[in-house]
Amino acid sequence: MNPKTINLRDIKKMRLERHWSQDQLSEMSGLSIRTIQRIENGENAGLESLKSLAAVFEINITDSDKTQEIEQIRKEEEYVQNVKGFYKLLVIAVLSLVAPFIIAINDASNWIIFLWILLSWGVILGIYSLNVFDFFGEEWKRKMIYKKFKNK
Repeated sequence: MNPKTINLRDIKKMRLERHWSQDQLSEMSGLSIRTIQRIENGENAGLESLKSLAAVFEINITDSDKTQEIEQIRKEEEYVQNVKGFYKLLVIAVLSLVAPFIIAINDASNWIIFLWILLSWGVILGIYSLNVFDFFGEEWKRKMIYKKFKNK
């Protein structure tokens, strides 16, 4: 990313570096104070608002930076939803094991059934967690490459 481009997360930092209040930035950019507050809190900003802020800070703005940021936010939200789904599945698994466990405690001949149910849930949760937590993702690849070639 070009150091002279604007990033939504940097606006508050740039304002504070210049010792400007939100009111002063609002006057210079022609935006309302509420708009400045929303942008600084990470809410989406319109292209015209970003252009006004870029002019005040004397930097460039590109649509690709905003697109990349929106894509990153989408990925983060998708990850949170997947983790939430994993925990829901985990709760369902635990709750569905309560009755078979109680039955198995009272009748020893039912332990094999309980163990099969437990194994099934373990496999399901294991496969789901491999997908959600991406154990062999980009970070893992970087670590393996670094580990392999750090001595060369």
